[in-house]
Amino acid sequence: MPEENAYQQPDLLGGTKKRIAFDIEIAKDLPDDFDDFKAYRPLGISCAAALTEEDSLTLWYGGKEEEDYRKKMTVGEVAAMVDFLWEKVQAGYQIYTWNGLGFDFDILFEESGEDARCKQMAEKHVDMMFHFFCIKGYAISLDKAARGMGLEGKIEGMNGALAPKLWHEGQYETVLEYVAQDARATLALARECDQKKLVRWTSNRGRPQICRLPNGWMTADLAQNLPEPDTTWMSTPWPRSKFTGWLE
Repeated sequence: MPEENAYQQPDLLGGTKKRIAFDIEIAKDLPDDFDDFKAYRPLGISCAAALTEEDSLTLWYGGKEEEDYRKKMTVGEVAAMVDFLWEKVQAGYQIYTWNGLGFDFDILFEESGEDARCKQMAEKHVDMMFHFFCIKGYAISLDKAARGMGLEGKIEGMNGALAPKLWHEGQYETVLEYVAQDARATLALARECDQKKLVRWTSNRGRPQICRLPNGWMTADLAQNLPEPDTTWMSTPWPRSKFTGWLE
């Protein structure tokens, strides 16, 4: 990748608030008891969604140009999606995801034919879950965070593990609406938490929880430099490399 394609980082603290939320769904149907998705690679991408600050929704899926549906997106289709995201960040948009560093961009990198821009965007985008993880030492779901902030979460009865099964069964519109709603929830959460400088959720024991965000959400490269939280109470805490290892 030529040097002139260096990522132009929007200045989050300088007033730039043009956000774009991004989410993908994998194509491979994983077993119910899977532990690490990386063990089942390549996973493929069935569909993806991006939603801008202006509420402009873009959907991608295999076969879209032919007005058909395929099991997964081709390398060329994924590459076009990378081009779209790259053009948006060059236009001043800040990408927001929930677990995009350790999941979406990792898979995007592989499925695009290892486009180096995926690594640049991964490091410089706002992965809200990763930022939360760097503060607390554990992760929570998008649905838990969204509902904790009084927002609409994921579609009831749907999840990322179920999406590939439904796609293979031909329930394409159901999965496309699911990935679109994930993008909507991601963008709404980004706005709300940036404004209130905190994220609220309810613990598994039913207790209200709060995590302060003094400067709003941080990009992944900045969050990674935060002090390590105390995780001595955990039996097997996750290292940050669980999310960043593929960048090396």
